[in-house]
Amino acid sequence: MGRRVALAVHPGSGQGAAARIAGTVAERLRAEVDDLVLITADTPQRFREQVAECRALGLDALVVLGGDGAMHQAVQCCVDTEVALGLVPLGTGNDFARALGLPTHPAKAVEDLLAALRSGRRRLVDVGRAEGVGSGTARRFGTVLCTGFDAAVNARANRLPWPSGARRYDVALIRELMSLRAQPIVVDTDAGRVTTEATLVAVGNTAFYGGGVPICPGARPDDGLFDVTVVGRVSRLQLARILPRLRTGAHVRHPAVHTLRASRVRIEVHGGDTEGGTRWPVFADGDELGTLPVAVTCTPEALHVLA
Repeated sequence: MGRRVALAVHPGSGQGAAARIAGTVAERLRAEVDDLVLITADTPQRFREQVAECRALGLDALVVLGGDGAMHQAVQCCVDTEVALGLVPLGTGNDFARALGLPTHPAKAVEDLLAALRSGRRRLVDVGRAEGVGSGTARRFGTVLCTGFDAAVNARANRLPWPSGARRYDVALIRELMSLRAQPIVVDTDAGRVTTEATLVAVGNTAFYGGGVPICPGARPDDGLFDVTVVGRVSRLQLARILPRLRTGAHVRHPAVHTLRASRVRIEVHGGDTEGGTRWPVFADGDELGTLPVAVTCTPEALHVLA
């Protein structure tokens, strides 16, 4: 039986770039595979539904044109199977591609993808499994799961009708900074326990989120462990001073920052949720999963990536 590959095009990725190059990528793939299944959708919801259906198609590979959100949906399909994930990065962050050393330029990414298909080259990487949020269904993630300040910025940005693009996150960051409140958090892991007044917690399967911010600078996608970054109680001024350090990874040297490495992590409000208290949102791969508490497990070598 020949190779069967699906090409999933995420609507709106790269401000329409995914739709513009989809035909060219499909033509290149058809020259290399025996059967190409084309998946297009006019809404993110329909994209999620169609990608989920791919698990029953008997694929050898699922190629995604899109960013980390599209990758997140594809991981749900490919994890714990022999179906390899191929990625042509066209999002605003492209943090999964960056962490794996994949090309972030679409044309180069397509060439490398085709070469991997010809040679059969695959890379096995770890995947995070998050439980206890949202509907209760376990969700997998490839990059970083976060809660607290950074997740609140993401949630607020998603609600803002204006401005568009990266500026929306700038506005959200300023508004969240003004309403900054630490929360008593327990981070319980198989490598230790941290109980503190926290501003944010990030669990990194890979180093980056937010378009190249190394929030967990030591994280590697194939070592069977998460890198966990906990920012303790800080003032607005202190956080404003820490934020620029995020771009270089120097934030981990700040006295308010705790780091550890673990394969299992549980994050919850100390003493449980209090009535009327703020429930911290939880995001992974830039997608909102729900609210605390959350239990996260690293699943080693759970995902094949064309690379």
